[in-house]
Amino acid sequence: MSPSPQRAPRTFLRDIRDAIFGSRQDFTEGSIGRAVLLLAVPMVLEMSMESLFAIVDVFFVARLGADAVATVGLTEGMLTIIYGIAMGLSMATIAMVARRIGEKNPDGAAVAALHSIGIGICIAAVVAVVGVWNAPRLLGLMGASPAIVRGGSTFTAITFGGILGVFLLFLVNSTLRGAGDAPLAMRGLWIANAINIVLDPCLINGWGPFPRLGVTGASVATTTGRGFGALLQLYVLLSGSGRIKFRREQFKLNVEVLVRILRVSASGMMQFLIATASWLGMVRIMAMFGSAALAGYTIAIRIIIFTILPSWGMANAAATLVGQNLGAKKPDRAERSVWLTGFYNMLFLGSVGLIFIVFAEPLVGLITSEPQVLSYASNCLRFVSYGYVFYAYGMVMVQAFNGAGDTVTPTLINLFCYWLWQIPIAYSLSRLAGWGPKGVFTAIAISESTLAVVSMLLFRRGKWKKQKI
Repeated sequence: MSPSPQRAPRTFLRDIRDAIFGSRQDFTEGSIGRAVLLLAVPMVLEMSMESLFAIVDVFFVARLGADAVATVGLTEGMLTIIYGIAMGLSMATIAMVARRIGEKNPDGAAVAALHSIGIGICIAAVVAVVGVWNAPRLLGLMGASPAIVRGGSTFTAITFGGILGVFLLFLVNSTLRGAGDAPLAMRGLWIANAINIVLDPCLINGWGPFPRLGVTGASVATTTGRGFGALLQLYVLLSGSGRIKFRREQFKLNVEVLVRILRVSASGMMQFLIATASWLGMVRIMAMFGSAALAGYTIAIRIIIFTILPSWGMANAAATLVGQNLGAKKPDRAERSVWLTGFYNMLFLGSVGLIFIVFAEPLVGLITSEPQVLSYASNCLRFVSYGYVFYAYGMVMVQAFNGAGDTVTPTLINLFCYWLWQIPIAYSLSRLAGWGPKGVFTAIAISESTLAVVSMLLFRRGKWKKQKI
C-alpha cells in the first residue's frame, strides 16, 4: 500500500524538527538520507550563523575605510595559521570521538575529548602571549603600511588575546559533532555569534552607552562572544546534557590516548597549516597591489565564507558519519554517506555559485561603495565562484578522510594543490603575466577545483576504510 500524500511532507518536517531540537538517532542504522539530514541541518545552521557574523562584521568595518578592512584581512591572514592548528586538533577529536561512539564506548569518547581540550588550552596560552606582545611587529611582517600598524595594532592584540575562546569552541563543538549531538553544538555557536552581532556595531560605532572603538570594537565583540559561547559549551559537557558526559575520574592523564591524539592531530594540524599558510601567502601577494585591492579581496572572501561555511557544515556531517560507521564496522555505509552528502552539497553550492557570478556587483555593493574596492571584490567573487561545483565535493571528501582518522592523505593533497600549485600560479599570473589581482582570483579557482578532483579519485580507492585510531 502506497503512503498517503501527506505522509512524506509530515515525515520530512518531523525530521527537520528532530534535527534542530535533537534526537537519539543511531547514525549507524536506518536510512542514510535521514542520518545525513539529522546531522547536516544543525551543522549547516551552525555555520550559517558563523558566516552571517562574518558578513555583519565586514559590513560595519568597511564603513571605517580601506585601512580598517585591510587590518582585519591582515590579522585574519595571520590567524589562519592558528586556526589551522585548532582545526587539525578538532579533526582528530571528531575522528576519535565518532569512532568510540560507533563502538558504543562513550567513556572512551569523553577521555579522548578531554585530552584534546587540554592540548588546545596549552597551545592557546602560548599563542596569546606571543601575539599580544608582538602585534605591531606581526602586522609589519604582513606588509601593513605604517598607518595600518598604528591604527590596527590594538585590534590584532585583542584578537590574539582571545584565542583561547577560539580553541575551546573548535574542540568542544568537535566533541559534540563527533558524538552526534550536532543540535547542541549549533545552539552554543548561535548564542556566541548572536552576542557578536549585537556588540559589533555598538562597539565599532559607539551606539548607546558603548564607547566608540572603531575597528578595535570588532575584536572586543568577537572575543566576548566566543568566550561566552565556549563557556556555555563546556557547561553542556559537564552537565551531561548530551551523549557524552565529563566525569571527575576522567580528568587524569592517559598516555596512550594522549599519544594517539597527538599522532592523528599532528598530520591534521600540518594539513590545515599547509592550507592556511598558503592563504597567508595569497594575502601577502594581494598586499603588493595596495589597500584597495586587499580590502576588495577581504570583502569578497567574507561573502564567499558566507556560503562556504554552511557547506562545511555538510562536510562535517560526512566526517561524523564516516567515523561512527567505521566504528560500527560498516565501511560501505560510510562510503555511501559521503557520496550522498557530496551530492547534496553540490546542489547547494552550484546554485549559490551561479547567483554570485550573475549578481557579483550588486552583492558587493551592499557592503562597500568605494569604486576601486567594489571592482576588486566583484572580480574576486565572480572568478572564485566558477569552481563552486568542484569545491562542494572537495570539502566533503577531505572531511571524510579526516573523519576516518586518515589525516595524512588530505595533508599531501593540500601540499600539492596549495603550495606547489596555487601559490606559483597566483604569483605567475598576477606578477609575471601582469594580470594583477585577477591572477590571484584565477589561481584560487584552479587550485580548489584540482583539489576536488584529486580527492575524489583517492577516496574511490578506499584505503581510508582500513584506518586504525
